[in-house]
Amino acid sequence: MYSLLTRIVPTSRQSRRSRAIGPDKRAPPISSETEITAFLADPASYPERPERVNVIETHAARIFLAGEDAFKIKKHVRLPYLDFTTLDAREATLARELELNRPAAPDIYLGLKHITRESNGGLAFDGVGEIVEFVLHMRRFEQDDLLSQVAEDGRIDQPMAKAMADVVFAAHEAGSIASDGDGVARFEKIISDIATACGKSDDPRIGAARSAFADLARTQLERVRQLLAERARAGFRRRCHGDLHLGNMVLWRGRPVPFDALEFDEELATIDILYDLAFLVMDLEHRNLRARANEVLNRYLWRADARNLEGLAALPLFMALRAGIRTMVDLHRIAGADTVLPSVLDDARHYLDQAVRYLAPVSPCLIAVGGLSGSGKSTLAAALASGVGLAPAAIHLRSDLERKRLFSVGETERLPDEAYARAITETIYATLNEKAATVLATGYTAIVDAVHSAPHERAAVERVAEAAGVPFIGLWLDAPGGLLKDRITARKGDASDATADVVARQLNYDLGAISWHRLDASGALQATRETALAHISAALGAPTPEDRSP
Repeated sequence: MYSLLTRIVPTSRQSRRSRAIGPDKRAPPISSETEITAFLADPASYPERPERVNVIETHAARIFLAGEDAFKIKKHVRLPYLDFTTLDAREATLARELELNRPAAPDIYLGLKHITRESNGGLAFDGVGEIVEFVLHMRRFEQDDLLSQVAEDGRIDQPMAKAMADVVFAAHEAGSIASDGDGVARFEKIISDIATACGKSDDPRIGAARSAFADLARTQLERVRQLLAERARAGFRRRCHGDLHLGNMVLWRGRPVPFDALEFDEELATIDILYDLAFLVMDLEHRNLRARANEVLNRYLWRADARNLEGLAALPLFMALRAGIRTMVDLHRIAGADTVLPSVLDDARHYLDQAVRYLAPVSPCLIAVGGLSGSGKSTLAAALASGVGLAPAAIHLRSDLERKRLFSVGETERLPDEAYARAITETIYATLNEKAATVLATGYTAIVDAVHSAPHERAAVERVAEAAGVPFIGLWLDAPGGLLKDRITARKGDASDATADVVARQLNYDLGAISWHRLDASGALQATRETALAHISAALGAPTPEDRSP
């Protein structure tokens, strides 16, 4: 790891230092970390003379908040997974951090500065003397705008969840594809490291969950080993953020922006894109935001390559490893602390329990939601999605979104009438059913959301469940024609292109015999959802997984 860091050090710095020192002169004393910290903590060190400088400390860095700016330095530390004890290593790491984060956050990551020892013996920013430290210059943001705090305040809503998925998808699309390896050995090591850390804990609850986690995780890894290799060959293993939790995303000018990508180890951050996404999904779940986690996943899958549906088979393992790593981090904190940390131990227990739950099998089912435009199909399907199946619950497949995807347009961009020709609609239904079959094969529940006005359309989706050998639950939503038209007219910012005229035509359809559960959808969503969940629970013969969510 150290060799990796030193290998990318710009050579121009060496000539700068040689010129300052001279060939026959003794090098001046290297400034101590304490001196540099004091310099950066002093308001007088900055041209703007801020009233005060606040300091944030992490395990390997210090961030100095001065006015509207932030200045980050690496601590002079050596840890099992990094080595910042040399100036070259710190420069290289900060330069890489700038390179990795600037594309997604150009207004936050401003550039690299250096601190110099001047002829008068003092320190200065970007002076002419010997370079003694490197500093990453950033734009300051409020800690209340960290998405971890936004989540704590209950301010992550559905539009923000979609925006989070969009920004992660964009970053993954831009990420460089790994040219070799499949990363499987790394997962084996992670499982072993988590089990070892848990084995060193004297907490009975951690000890009791350790074996279950290790056994289930290794079983899952064997099950998806070939899949992971295939995904790596297909280009889904890329240079990712690597540390994508809510504490590393900020609400910047109204949109979520990732920052602080893992910069010190290329191997740790060159991973399957779904493993990168899994950290964010797991973190939302850990904060009891399963609905938001489900929305992030479904939005991402809609935008991403459809082959990622097959990758869902590895998602429970990915989320379990992310939760297990957080357990390990907490246990390391406890081991290194001078005092008892009961809240950290509780957090570690919660994460490990969460990891075990992710690995426990849950039988999938296929749910189809039908009804005329305006009946609330998509609203109900989205409301059901977070309550059924493997975490973060069901995969919502929506005809309106599939049509927009087919024509490569945005979610709310209106399509011409030709896009609704019968042949195209048949293609959409075939795509929905094909995707549903793929989802079911991974162990996840699928919800197919489309009008399903024709008997053969309803029969076709039922056959998908029959072929997969899973329970089928068909839900048909009924509402008065006038209410359907009113809802359609009032709808804004939605993927559906339906109009009141479309509803008028649909009201004359010959629907044939409908054997699905018929639900009155004219009232409040919560009542319709509860009725639907009751039908799902009866079909599965057990409480829905919503009752067992982390």
